[in-house]
Amino acid sequence: MYTFIVNPHSRSGLGQHIWEEVAAILDARGIAYEVFFTKYQKHATQYTKELTGDGKEHIIVVLGGDGTINEVISGIMDYSLVTLGYIPTGSSNDFARGLHLPTEPKRALEHILHPERIRPIDVGVLECPKRTHHFLVSTGIGYDAAICHQAVVSKLKVFFNKIKLGKLTYGGIAVNRLFIDPSVTMKITVDDGEPQIFEKTFFVASMNTPYEGGGFKFCPDAKPDDGLLDVIIVHHMSKKRILMLFPKAYTGKHVGLSGIEILRGRKIRIESSQALAVHTDGEPVFLQKNITVTTAPKQLRVIVTN
Repeated sequence: MYTFIVNPHSRSGLGQHIWEEVAAILDARGIAYEVFFTKYQKHATQYTKELTGDGKEHIIVVLGGDGTINEVISGIMDYSLVTLGYIPTGSSNDFARGLHLPTEPKRALEHILHPERIRPIDVGVLECPKRTHHFLVSTGIGYDAAICHQAVVSKLKVFFNKIKLGKLTYGGIAVNRLFIDPSVTMKITVDDGEPQIFEKTFFVASMNTPYEGGGFKFCPDAKPDDGLLDVIIVHHMSKKRILMLFPKAYTGKHVGLSGIEILRGRKIRIESSQALAVHTDGEPVFLQKNITVTTAPKQLRVIVTN
């Protein structure tokens, strides 16, 4: 039995249309399934908690964007009992990009119904004072998170999604936020080692997969199944230089340049000189100064193509 969790509003309503096509295929083939439609923020998390609270194995297929995926994994009670399939319908689709999943809905469905490989992957854990969040793609603090915060409420996102140019949302907001957000001092500790101080830091992102923000290849060597997180720190750069580096970041050619640091570890402690925006998989988290990022002790099984 497949359980489909569908965000009908993803990509400005395209999700509903895609689901109708998927359902028609399932019905025509006589495939047993149940479907749940999300109606509001965190609805998928509530449902997934109820679904997976029985201690049994489940095959969950998410039809939505990275935000919907994030809500689902945040509700799973035991990752080792869930096999996850994904039909991407979001505007950024960094999870699909990082795992080389098909983005064409019918092709994605075929791979789910006839899986070539089930890959166990890590689930990231963000610990804030009094709160814990989960992620599959990345979590960030500072400039990249401020972009995500604004994108959630941006009319630009609705407009660009309607004309199938959703990626431009983040580019437009990124330019705007660059002239608003401050650079700060960050103290970063990896695996309980010696703390490192980074002055004039724009953002720090802990990556489980190589991409975030609609295709920025911030950590090209990040692997979602190695139990480690790759961390990019962007600091000591002029705003003009950051703008010039955006094209390089799409291909990973920014790595090694002055002002770009890449660290790797199992436990990342980040302390900021002031409270900043934080995100998990592009979903906003309240302003924070101190966060710790690790991976969950159990991995999640994901249907992949290779």
